[in-house]
Amino acid sequence: MITSSSNHQMKRILQLNKKAKTRYEQRVFVVEGMKMCMEAPKEQVEAMYVSESFLQEESRREAVEGYSYEILSDSLFRAVSDTKTPQGILCLVKMPEYSLEDLCQPASACNAKMPECSLEDLCQPASACNAKMPEQKQKNPHLLILEGIQDPGNLGTMIRAGEGAGATGIIMDKNTVDIFHPKTIRATMGSLYRMPFYIASDLPGTVLSLKERGISIFAAHLESSLAYCQPDYRQPAGFLIGNEGNGLSPKLAGLADVRIRIPMEGQVESLNAAVAAALLMYEAKRQRDEQTD
Repeated sequence: MITSSSNHQMKRILQLNKKAKTRYEQRVFVVEGMKMCMEAPKEQVEAMYVSESFLQEESRREAVEGYSYEILSDSLFRAVSDTKTPQGILCLVKMPEYSLEDLCQPASACNAKMPECSLEDLCQPASACNAKMPEQKQKNPHLLILEGIQDPGNLGTMIRAGEGAGATGIIMDKNTVDIFHPKTIRATMGSLYRMPFYIASDLPGTVLSLKERGISIFAAHLESSLAYCQPDYRQPAGFLIGNEGNGLSPKLAGLADVRIRIPMEGQVESLNAAVAAALLMYEAKRQRDEQTD
């Protein structure tokens, strides 16, 4: 049993929780709690740590059977945990890696290691990528494209909502909060493992690439007079969502094919970015579900 905070493994956990640079250098991130640890793909779990009291419950002992783990004293576990009320289990998980091409596939298909797709596939509804996939897996591209999102809870909620709404992937710029931030991870409630994502070094260039291949780009924008429920999202579509305080940059908003707004009553000017993203993605889901009825 590990009892000292000076243990090199404990120092590593603390650094991984605190510093994005360390996470990306080691290509590893920390997850906490039963749900996040048990849903992590087993082959990606690099290490598991449990508290002494965690093992006192038979159901918990059974849950970690088959895993190799280290036991920490309860006080040490609390010291290295990023949560106020730790559940007594955390894992180090290897970062998943996706290319932009992977986002042409539904999250479930991507995790099932379906055939590889090209960027051309990403942008065509009846694509070669879809032809390679089982009929029930075929989907048009349905992307969420984020610029400068700063709140980790918002990002995590968007990832979770994206999975629920059937989005095929999330694209974000490097100014968006780290997707492996502990608060982001918790907010995804496991969707992080199933939702393909891509961090673009040149977001405007990436958007242009998508447009050239037939994906319509819709920007959530306060200046639009077009209500979000009016456009047709049944064909390949990507939704642009900007920074919580400043919205989309003029450059990125200018690349949109259509600007849309969410109508407001009362004195409310706009919605939380995650709520707005969820509304747009679920409207696309609604239209696409009706199309297949």
